[in-house]
Amino acid sequence: MGNCLSCCNKSKDEQYEPLLADREREAVADLLNFLEDRNEVNFYSEEPLRALTILAYSDNIDLQRSAALAFAEITEKDVREVDRETIEPVLFLLQSPDAEIQRAASVALGNLAVNAENKALVVKLNGLDLLIRQMMSPHVEVQCNAVGCITNLATLDENKSKIAHSGALGPLTRLAKSKDIRVQRNATGALLNMTHSYENRQQLVNAGTIPVLVSLLPSLDADVQYYCTTSISNIAVDAIHRKKLAQSEPKLVRSLIQLMDTASPKVQCQAALALRNLASDERYQIEIVQSNALPSLLRLLRSSYLPLILASVACVRNISIHPLNESPIIDVGFLRPLVDLLSCTENEEIQCHAVSTLRNLAASSERNKRAIIEANAIQKLRDLILDAPVSVQSEMTACLAVLALSDEFKSYLLNYGICNVLIPLTDSMSIEVQGNSAAALGNLSSNVDDYGQFIECWDSPAGGIHGYLVRFLSSEDSTFAHIAAWTIVQLLEAGVPRLTAFIQSSDDIIELLNDIVSRDVNNGEYEDGEGDVILLSGRALHLIEQDADA
Repeated sequence: MGNCLSCCNKSKDEQYEPLLADREREAVADLLNFLEDRNEVNFYSEEPLRALTILAYSDNIDLQRSAALAFAEITEKDVREVDRETIEPVLFLLQSPDAEIQRAASVALGNLAVNAENKALVVKLNGLDLLIRQMMSPHVEVQCNAVGCITNLATLDENKSKIAHSGALGPLTRLAKSKDIRVQRNATGALLNMTHSYENRQQLVNAGTIPVLVSLLPSLDADVQYYCTTSISNIAVDAIHRKKLAQSEPKLVRSLIQLMDTASPKVQCQAALALRNLASDERYQIEIVQSNALPSLLRLLRSSYLPLILASVACVRNISIHPLNESPIIDVGFLRPLVDLLSCTENEEIQCHAVSTLRNLAASSERNKRAIIEANAIQKLRDLILDAPVSVQSEMTACLAVLALSDEFKSYLLNYGICNVLIPLTDSMSIEVQGNSAAALGNLSSNVDDYGQFIECWDSPAGGIHGYLVRFLSSEDSTFAHIAAWTIVQLLEAGVPRLTAFIQSSDDIIELLNDIVSRDVNNGEYEDGEGDVILLSGRALHLIEQDADA
């Protein structure tokens, strides 16, 4: 126990006889006995707690100090759920004008607040008001412990809103600028714990927290860097707060880029994630690239540490949304690493972001499509797509649908056997995967020099082109029916005799087309694109009849 009861060790004649009441003398004696067997004693129950409580409520400051020190040491070694009979004496000691008692009591309360049930009870018993008072103490140790306790309390969701409305955010923000690094760490950690809901983030912004967090990004302490970077990342989730950051923090992007080159992987990761969240806005997408973030992001993308890879590829994915960023991303050298990440089967988020980035890069440029194909993306997609998780399949099929828009590369895609993987996916459990796969097949069906793959895949795999067309024509979703009808028209207009014969000989297709055309058209008024489906179906039937007559 050390010296926590040293004030109680003088002889009775010398110290306690004239000063202490009988119950206090008994409490001192009992507590000393309990401490002799401390490893076997539950200090939160019955007699041990009664002795501590008597000393805590004593008018003798030395006894109060001993109680506070005892609570601090006991809670350091034994944290469990306790009741108000344990917490109330600690809260009483926290109100003492004596700095040493405040310090020890705040340590004890912070230790108890590691337990979830205790966190709720401390707030219920108005512990926040007392801790806010301690944060304003001139004593650094008291500040540090009080802020540390609030940091623990703020990890419980039900406490966060109460802390946000308690008046604690102002003192926390001020203490984040403390010259004492321990206080800074605790304060920025507490602020981070308050950034996990929109309401609390708004309260932080109102308390003037943003400029303080940004000013601390260059800190030499990795923990402070991490807490501030992560807080900014969370605040940047909200569009309204991104706007405020853009208006008030012109150096933010460059500061975050510098942090991607720091020695701490967790800081690098959060810096990239903060940039990812900022890049939800067009102005930041441009600024991040113009501020030369791409080389740092590429370095993180090439690391062997999955969290860094994920943070980087997620950031690049958002940056790639802006058309002006497509060429810079390709020119810096992202394509090969992105294609390699398609094989990152241990993390589907990385796969999704990688293929989504490739899709964005392919969206507006034939040059980019060519570069993606030359980076071996088609073979990777073909080999991985059928065994990929549904979320990854959705992104991969969307990417293939974009690549299939290019007349220059359609034959290349077909010759790589893309139909063999797209056809089964038109019958996926996922509506998105079905639609993307059918859209890709539809895009491939027009303006192709060689329709051999469509002929070869008419009946297989998985029912072939024929089965997919029948399913989609039968769909109640007019978009699906539209894709099928449009594809049939493209195949018929191609003038390939075998394909035309396949369609003409399909009673299912002809019957479904007739059903669509014969629907009640409500005097020419259509809903959800049904009119286009009817027109396309009529066009398909006309072509079938025309070829039959010929």
